[in-house]
Amino acid sequence: MGPGERTIHIVWDWNGTLLHDIHAVIEATNLTFAEVGLAPITLERYRELYCVPVPRFYEKLTGALPTDEEFARLNELFHRHYFDRADTVALTLGAAELLAARAAAGATQSLCSLAPHEHLLPLVRRHGIEGHFVRVDGLATPLDGRGKAAHMARHLTSLTDVDPARTVVIGDAVDDARAAAHVGAHAVLYTGGSHSRRSLEAAGVPVVDTLADAVAEAERIAG
Repeated sequence: MGPGERTIHIVWDWNGTLLHDIHAVIEATNLTFAEVGLAPITLERYRELYCVPVPRFYEKLTGALPTDEEFARLNELFHRHYFDRADTVALTLGAAELLAARAAAGATQSLCSLAPHEHLLPLVRRHGIEGHFVRVDGLATPLDGRGKAAHMARHLTSLTDVDPARTVVIGDAVDDARAAAHVGAHAVLYTGGSHSRRSLEAAGVPVVDTLADAVAEAERIAG
C-alpha cells in the first residue's frame, strides 16, 4: 500500500471458516445425539437445518424447543466431544497463506468467534497464525444460544481504527451476515462450513466456495 492508502479490514470467523472442522462438528453432534436418544444426522441434513440461535436448530430437528436445562446439557455434551477432537483439525486449505499475505501487505484483520476464548486462543496459537490478527475474540462465557451480533459489536468497538463501512465479515453461517449488518459492515459467506449454499444465499450477501474468492469478493464490495 502507498502512503495514506488504506485497505479494507476483514473480520474472520473461526469454526467452519478458517478452521475446517465441519466433520469434527458432525462427529461431536452425533455423539451428543447418541447420549440423549436422538438419531444421527448427516452432513447434508445438518447444513440444511443448522441455525442460530442454536436452540432453534434443535427445535427444527425434533419439533420441540429445548428447555434451558436441556439446552445446557446438549451444549455441554457437544463441547466435550468437539474439543476431544479439536487438536486433530486442520486449517482450511490456503487459509494460512491468505492471512500471511494480507498481513505482509499491511492489511488489517481480526478474528471474532463464538468459540470459548479459553479454547480458541490456544488453537489459534498452535496453528501459528495469531500474529496475523490485530485482535482475537472468543466468548468469555459459554455459548448461550444467542447470535453473534452483540459479540461482533463489542469486537469492532475495541478496534478504534476500523471503519465498519470498510469492514467485511467472512464466515460460514447466516448469523455472520446478520452480525455484519448489525454493526454496519459487509459480509461474504463461505460454503465450506455449517450451512448449505441454498441456506447461505437466503442471507442476500455474496456466497463463495473458497477463502481466496471470499477475500477477492470482500475487496470488491468494500474497497
